[in-house]
Amino acid sequence: MKKSYLLIPGFLLTTYCLLSLHACKKSEVKAPPEKVINVQIQPAEKRSLKPFVETIGTLNPYEEVIVSAEVDGIIKDVKADEGSIVSKGQVLAAIDDTDYNLEVKRADAALRQAEATLSNTNLEYQRKEALYKEQLVTQQQFDDASTKRFLAEADVERAKADFSLARQKLLKTKVYSSLAGVVKEKKTEKGNYVKNGTSLFTVVRNNPIKLNFTVTEKDVGKLKMGQDVLFKVDAFPDREFKGKLSIIYPCLEENTRTLQVEAQVPNQNGLLKPGLFAHVTLYTGAERGIILVPVTSLLYEGETVKVFIVALDRAKERFVKAGQKFKLQSSGGGQPASSGQSETHEYAEITEGVKEGDLVVTVGQQNLFEGAKIAVSKQ
Repeated sequence: MKKSYLLIPGFLLTTYCLLSLHACKKSEVKAPPEKVINVQIQPAEKRSLKPFVETIGTLNPYEEVIVSAEVDGIIKDVKADEGSIVSKGQVLAAIDDTDYNLEVKRADAALRQAEATLSNTNLEYQRKEALYKEQLVTQQQFDDASTKRFLAEADVERAKADFSLARQKLLKTKVYSSLAGVVKEKKTEKGNYVKNGTSLFTVVRNNPIKLNFTVTEKDVGKLKMGQDVLFKVDAFPDREFKGKLSIIYPCLEENTRTLQVEAQVPNQNGLLKPGLFAHVTLYTGAERGIILVPVTSLLYEGETVKVFIVALDRAKERFVKAGQKFKLQSSGGGQPASSGQSETHEYAEITEGVKEGDLVVTVGQQNLFEGAKIAVSKQ
């Protein structure tokens, strides 16, 4: 029995030594190397830029009038067609004036007759007046002469009005353009019978030309009369046109929460046509220095925005406030690049969280975390 008790402590000692030896061997195994994440970076840069609003718009005529007939009759001649350039006061069409010429002659004859009657009535009145002063005619006879003269004078005035009206109708047999511009639409032909008020032509003035566009509710406070407006149209993709903000409408459209505005654009060569679609850039202030980072560097987490910057070989997380976005030439330049140009990139304004010169991660930031070890690869 004594020998059995001695074996148990020896067994425990042996087991303890074996376990200790195994633990010692495990401690000699090295920890795995730290993971290195490859990224690309770009320094945050400060540029002097003008704040702007981008939107879309449509070109419209500066003026548009409908030229209508002012008298009834048959169209005798048409002197303009669609696309015809016309001056103010130019004859566009003529209505047969035969009846109106005859009316002028009739009115003229009636006027001369009334004037002759008035002349005779005046002579009679003068005689009756002289006799009345000598009490050779009665009061009634003198009053009758006065009434006849008054009626004769009224007849002359009426005849003059009829003659003037007949002449005006004769003049209106010629249809004139009320402005200098281009005939947009011709609505009549030779031989058509027209009535007073019938639309005959639509004439538009395209120099200057109007650019109509809308801005969102949040940008309304940035609008001021006279601001520069730059725009491009698909018809001339390599050209940029310029105008000035000329009208700010008083009320927002309730359905879209946008405000209608209008710019006036010179169009001396007539390149711009009403109806063209425009890509608009409206400058809303003077140049100011802003910090820019590539849009691709931004990471969105709900309502927050963050970027990663490089400090030695470690990633540092920075929460930022992003402002306006700009399309800029990668080589520099102070203004938004025109759409369609090569070598343009989109940048975001950073108002808080990043300073000029910070090395911002632009590729690979989705795999990063605070303190991650990184290796910068060439772009």
